[in-house]
Amino acid sequence: PALFMENARKGSIVSRANSIGSTSASSVPNTDDEDSDYHQESYKESYKDKRRRAHTQAEQKRRDAIKKGYNDLQAIVPTCEQQDFSISSQKLSKAIVLQKTIDYIQFLHKEKKKQEEEVATLRKDVMALKIMKVNYEQIVKAHQDNPNEGKNQISDEVKFNVFQGIMDSLFQSFNASISVTSFQELSACVFSWIEEHCKPQTLRDVVIGVLHKVKNQLY
Repeated sequence: PALFMENARKGSIVSRANSIGSTSASSVPNTDDEDSDYHQESYKESYKDKRRRAHTQAEQKRRDAIKKGYNDLQAIVPTCEQQDFSISSQKLSKAIVLQKTIDYIQFLHKEKKKQEEEVATLRKDVMALKIMKVNYEQIVKAHQDNPNEGKNQISDEVKFNVFQGIMDSLFQSFNASISVTSFQELSACVFSWIEEHCKPQTLRDVVIGVLHKVKNQLY
């Protein structure tokens, strides 16, 4: 009987201990596994927020860069300045800014080409003036080397014949090359004729030919 009572007492103690253990376990809010899942879920949400925020910032930077580019174009391109007071309160659209920029760039290309042509023409003029300068220097030097040649003066009639011969020769080529249908054609033909028939070598040949004729008439 004593052994039976002792075993019964021990069994009661074990049962009470198990009951207390189970109650304590059920009162714990989170286990280690549950806590780990909670932190992992929080980390995932935080990573998504960071990516979303980074994407938003990158998109905003891109839009700001585009806006700054259009503002710079409006400040640089003169034709983007609004002239119509009826739309002065309205902002130019991006399409209009781009079209005006394209038109202005094309205008600058044409102006550049025009200036290059003018520079080429001026270079030709400079070359012609240099050639004329050399010819006049040779004439002056010839008079200085032979001062007695000036004693036999040529008459005005001979001078006029030389001038007339030169002008007649030039007019023949001019008359054959020039069209007077319109001022535009006249201008184009005149420049073309000058470039072809008024070269220093061509004029020199004309003058030499006229001088030979006059010389044959005098002697």
